[in-house]
Amino acid sequence: MDLHKADKSPAAKTDARKGARALRVGGVSVRYDVRAVVLTLLMGLVALAVAVLLVLVGGGDFPMSPGDVFQTLLGNGAMAQEFIVLDVRLPRVLTALLVGAALGLSGAVFQSVSRNPLGSPDMLGFSQGAMVGALLMIVVFRGNTWTIAAGALVGCLITGVLVYLLAWKRGVHGYRLVLVGIAASAMLTAVLQYLLTKANLADATEAMVWLTGSLDGRGWEQVWPMAAACVVLVPLILRHGRSLRMMEMGDDAAFALGVPVERVRVALIVLAVLLMGAATAAAGPIIFVSLSAPQVARRLTRAPGPNLVASALMGSALLIVADWAAQSAFGERQLPVGVVTGVVGGCYLLWLLVTERKAGRL
Repeated sequence: MDLHKADKSPAAKTDARKGARALRVGGVSVRYDVRAVVLTLLMGLVALAVAVLLVLVGGGDFPMSPGDVFQTLLGNGAMAQEFIVLDVRLPRVLTALLVGAALGLSGAVFQSVSRNPLGSPDMLGFSQGAMVGALLMIVVFRGNTWTIAAGALVGCLITGVLVYLLAWKRGVHGYRLVLVGIAASAMLTAVLQYLLTKANLADATEAMVWLTGSLDGRGWEQVWPMAAACVVLVPLILRHGRSLRMMEMGDDAAFALGVPVERVRVALIVLAVLLMGAATAAAGPIIFVSLSAPQVARRLTRAPGPNLVASALMGSALLIVADWAAQSAFGERQLPVGVVTGVVGGCYLLWLLVTERKAGRL
């Protein structure tokens, strides 16, 4: 299955030529696509608008008007209002935005590296590796919040290294990476089930809550590490955007254009795994955002290349909208956001498989 065959249609090429513009600043010329820029900005505005709405309206049983929220943000609220706005709603919204961006960006990197729409961390076993690491901390070591997060990050890293080494054969081919990742995902899922059968009732309950993926109870202790990870890792990934775009044409073509293919691939995989691990440590395994966000962004912008910024903003928009739906769309019963993304992402995956099969790419 080729990720970019759909983007090479005559219509897509015509749209790209019509929308292409060049911006010259001094001696540097930058080409950009008007449609892609506009839609990327709209994705960011949607994410920001829903985030503001959730801060102003929120959920729960404590009634607060938007005016009360504004006064609280200005430092004029009561103690209970400050707790609700500053310690409950705002950290939850910021965590959703940061985690969504991290998932969308890491998914775009893996799909571009593998040149396959199924090459997301969910399908390659990295999410399952993080789950196993966290579950070991819960069941075996009786860890606290910080050790569980560390276990998720370490588990994701170890899985990434093993998948890469097992997929290596004079380089890493996209199909081989996906196949090895799917096999690793199946084996790690079996390990998860085994650990759950060995856990006592209290540990199993805690593990199932974490494994669902949720933004409930997320505070500043999740926001600051996630923000630090994004500040460090996102610019490093964007720095390799040009090389990643060339690598999508094939390793030989990228090497001929001066890209050190294997070194760039290893660097991008490490950075994306770290970003994925940080997101999982902050909010648990929220599935299918990393699979669907890059593909939705690509189809909306109709722009060639990995669409890294658009994928990150689409990930934020998808996760914050899913969190809003989880809080308000089911009456008094609030669902973990991982349930909503799982249902929506599963439907999207089925649609993607049917579409690719009809197009003869599967």
